[in-house]
Amino acid sequence: MNIEILEGTSPRLYELVAPLVMNAAVLRLNNNYPFKTSRHHRWYVAVENEGVNGFIPVKEKERESCIDNYYIKSDDSSLIDALLSRIVADLMSGIALTAVVHKRHVEDFARNGFRTQREWKNYDKMVYVGGRKE
Repeated sequence: MNIEILEGTSPRLYELVAPLVMNAAVLRLNNNYPFKTSRHHRWYVAVENEGVNGFIPVKEKERESCIDNYYIKSDDSSLIDALLSRIVADLMSGIALTAVVHKRHVEDFARNGFRTQREWKNYDKMVYVGGRKE
C-alpha cells in the first residue's frame, strides 16, 4: 500500500476518489454527507494496485488542521493507523490537529493519540494530544 498526498484541487485526486465520493454506499457510510475539498485541503489517499482503500482529507487553517469526512474501506483499523501516522508525521509544530470522527472509529483515533473533546450523536470531536497507545 502506498499513501499519496494530494492537494485539494489536484487532477490526480479527482481521478482517484471520484468513483468513491459519488458512490451511494460510501455516502451512506458518511451519514449521507458529501465529501468536500478546496485549495486548503491536503488529502492522504491509501492506494493499492491503483484502487483506493481509504482517504483522509485534512483542511489546513491558520492555527489548526482539521480532519472531517473521511473514508476507510471495511473500517480497517490498520489503514486508519497508517493514514493517521502519516498525517501526524507531516504536522507542522505549533499547529493543532482536530478530527470529526465517526463513533465506530473513536477507539482507533484514541489509540493514535487523539482525545475526545466533544461528543455528538454520530460523531466525536477529537483533538490530537500526541503519542500512540499500543
